[in-house]
Amino acid sequence: MRPHTLHEVVERTRRDPDWNHHLSEFLDAFYGADGDTIRQAGFIGDEPGLLGDRQADAFVGGVGEHLARRWNLPIPAWVRHRDRYLTTALFVPDERPLRGYLLCVSPVAFRARLIFTGPDPLQRARFPYHRGVIAMPSTYPPI
Repeated sequence: MRPHTLHEVVERTRRDPDWNHHLSEFLDAFYGADGDTIRQAGFIGDEPGLLGDRQADAFVGGVGEHLARRWNLPIPAWVRHRDRYLTTALFVPDERPLRGYLLCVSPVAFRARLIFTGPDPLQRARFPYHRGVIAMPSTYPPI
């Protein structure tokens, strides 16, 4: 059964460190509830707890805030906890040639935490593509 809250993601990660798997399963459940804003707000509303890994804890904060912003849900207060922010930059992926691009396109929820990633970092196969995808223009500057 997929985790239906970020708290469940954190709890599962404590038992099984396959963080990416648990987060992916959570995102599939979240996207499966597309259109049910009350249910989706419940997925991210409760404070999930800390894993004790600065990068993971900051990323969870970014996920909660990004999903709230992207789906027009209330932004939970827990995402603002000081332990949800990094003091040194994290690039995902950590490829030097991509850093300039990632600096420009990272969503605010991640950028504020010094996490630099693609423009829509939480896409999955179950992503509700009818809502649109955030992308950087293919030409810059615009003509």
